[in-house]
Amino acid sequence: MKIKLSLFLIVISLAILSGCQPKEPGTAGAGSSSDAASKVYVAPGQFDEFYAFLSGGFSGQVSVYGLPSGRLLKVIPVFSVDAEKGYGFNEETKPLLNTSFGFLPWDDAHHPELSQTNGVPDGKWLFINGNNTPRIARIDLSTFETSEIIEIPNSGGNHSSPFTTENTEYVVAGTRFSVPFPQKDVPIDSYKENFKGVLSFITVDPVSGRMEIAFQVLLPAFNYDLAHSGKGASHGWTFFTSYNAEQSNTLMEANASQFDKDFIAAVNWKKAEEYVKAGKAKEMPASYFHNVYDENSHMATSTEIKTVKVLIPSECPDLVYFLPTPKSPHGVDVDPTGEYIVGAGKLSADMAVHSFSKMLKAIESKAYETTIEGIPVLKYEEVLAGMVSSGGLGPLHTEFDGKGNAYTTFFISSEVVKWKVGTWEVLDRVPCYYSVGHLMIPGGDSKQPFGKYMLAMNKITKDRYLPTGPELNQSAQLYDISGEKMQLLLDFPTVGEPHYAQAIPAEIVRSRSKQFYPIAENTHPNATKSEAESKVVREGNTVRIYMTAIRSHFSPDNIEGVQVGDKVYFHVTNLEQDWDVPHGFAVQGARNAELLIMPGQTETLYWEPDREGVFPMYCTDFCSALHQEMQGYVRVSAKGSNVPLKWWVGNQQ
Repeated sequence: MKIKLSLFLIVISLAILSGCQPKEPGTAGAGSSSDAASKVYVAPGQFDEFYAFLSGGFSGQVSVYGLPSGRLLKVIPVFSVDAEKGYGFNEETKPLLNTSFGFLPWDDAHHPELSQTNGVPDGKWLFINGNNTPRIARIDLSTFETSEIIEIPNSGGNHSSPFTTENTEYVVAGTRFSVPFPQKDVPIDSYKENFKGVLSFITVDPVSGRMEIAFQVLLPAFNYDLAHSGKGASHGWTFFTSYNAEQSNTLMEANASQFDKDFIAAVNWKKAEEYVKAGKAKEMPASYFHNVYDENSHMATSTEIKTVKVLIPSECPDLVYFLPTPKSPHGVDVDPTGEYIVGAGKLSADMAVHSFSKMLKAIESKAYETTIEGIPVLKYEEVLAGMVSSGGLGPLHTEFDGKGNAYTTFFISSEVVKWKVGTWEVLDRVPCYYSVGHLMIPGGDSKQPFGKYMLAMNKITKDRYLPTGPELNQSAQLYDISGEKMQLLLDFPTVGEPHYAQAIPAEIVRSRSKQFYPIAENTHPNATKSEAESKVVREGNTVRIYMTAIRSHFSPDNIEGVQVGDKVYFHVTNLEQDWDVPHGFAVQGARNAELLIMPGQTETLYWEPDREGVFPMYCTDFCSALHQEMQGYVRVSAKGSNVPLKWWVGNQQ
C-alpha cells in the first residue's frame, strides 16, 4: 500500500511551519512555577546530582554538564582535533585519529552510551559513535579522556551506534547508508543489486574496556537508523530501526516514503555467537584501524586490521527477524522490563509498541508475512502490543522513568508527551522551544532509570537567548518529572548539536576520578622524570628536547644549536604530583597547537623552524603566582651553522 505523495508533502509542510514564531522579548517559555529556580540552584562549592554527557554532533566532541544546574564542566575531545588540549596535535594523540582514509581531524559525534553492569549504568566508560567515517570511541571516565577508537568497515554513516548490551558484552554499529559490499566502483543505480546494509557487534573487555569487532551481519540495503538492546527476558537480542524498504537511492524524501511500513530488525546475538563458534562466519577482507591510548605510556598506537567475520542470515536460520513498524521509524527504545519495543515512525501520528513475548510466539508459530533475502518478516498484528494514539506529530525518541511511564519527543508538534506503558494512555504533554529532537532521562534506557529529570534537546533556538548573529547555539531544556506533571526548570545552550545524551548519579563517577598520573608509573619512552635528566640530543637533523615542567620553570629553558629545517621534538614531562596543576607549552612559530600536560604526564610538540632568530616558549596554562615567569628561549641558527648544541636552566649548562 502506498502513501499518497500529497499526504507526504502535507506532513513536510507541517514540519516547516512548526518553527514557532518568535515571542516578545522576555516572554519566551517562562517557567510554570516560581520554585523552578530553587530546584536548579547549586550553591557555590556544592556539587550537582548528575553528570550529563551530551554529544556534540558536528563538533565531533562530547560535552559534560552538571545537572540540575546546567553548568558546563568539560568538553572531551574525541573525533575532532582540539587546540585547547593539544588533542590530535601532539604526537601522542595523533594516532587516535588514524583511519583507513588516513588521518582525519573531524567527525560527527551522535550517541553517547554509558557502560552497564546488570543493565544499570556503572560509570566506567562512555562510548560514542563517529557518524561520517564509521567509528566508535571509548572514553575512560576516570580521566574523562578518549582511550580508544575503532573504525567500522563495510559501513557508511555509523548512526545506529554504539548502544550497549545489558552487561556491555557488546556495543553495536549499524550502517545508516547501505554501501556496495564489498566496497567497489559500481553504478549508483545498481543499488538494489550491489548495495548491502551491515550491522556490527563489537566486544568490550570487562576489565580493560578494549574493543574488538566480533562479527558483522549482512542485511538488505535499507538505511539502519537507531538501535537498542534487550533487557531481562529480551537480553540476547538487539533491535535496529530501518527505513527505505523501497531501496531508493535518490530523492529519498519522496521515493523512500512509498510503502506504509518499514522494519525493525531483531538480531539474536546469542544465536550469532553460536554460529561464529560453529565456523559459520565468513572471513572477509577488510581494512580498518584500531587505535588505543595507553595510560601509562601516555601514547596512542594505531593498528590496521585486514579481515572481519561476516554472518549471512540466509545461511544462519533464526539469526534475524523483521518486525513491520510504521513508516520511517527513527528511535527504537526498549522499556526497563525488556518486554516492550517502541518504534517511532516519523510519518505516523500514532506510535507502535511491539511486544517481545508476542514476537517469540510469532517466531514459534512461523507467523510470517514474507521473507526478504532469507529473513522472515513477522506479521505486524502478531507482534503489536498497542498503539499510543494522539501522542503528537513526528515521534522520534522515547525514554522511561522507572515508574511505568514513558516520555516521547515529537519533532513536528515540538513537544514531549508522557504516556503509560501497558495502557498506552497519554498522561501529560509539555511544549519544547523549539523542534525537539532527542531527550534523556538519567538511566532512562536502562533496567533501573534514576528518573527525577528529563532533558529535551532542541534543534531550533530562535528567541531563547541573546542573539549571536546568524548562528545560534542549540537549546537544552531541563524538566522536573518527579511529579504527575512535567515542569520546565531551565534552559541552557549546548556545544555543537547534541543528538543524544546520558546521565548518571555524580557519585558513581566522582568516586573513580583520577587526580594525577603517578610519575613513577610513567613509561613514556621520552619521559624525563627529574630536572637532572633534562637534555637536548641531536640525531642528524632531528633534535629531541627532553624537558620538565614544574611551578614555575621549564628545564631547560634556554636552548641553542637548533638549525633552520631541523625536526624538533619537545618531549615535556609535567613533574607535578598534585591535583589540578596542568602545565601548558607553546613555542613561537610552531605550526601546531599548544600542549596541555596533566601532572605526571608526558606530551610531545613537533616544530620545524623555518627562519633564524631567538624564539620564546612559555607555559600557556596559568599555574602559579609566577606563571608569567615560566618561559624560555630557543635560538635557531642557519642550516649548517657551527653554533654548538647547548642548553641550561639558571646557571647550570
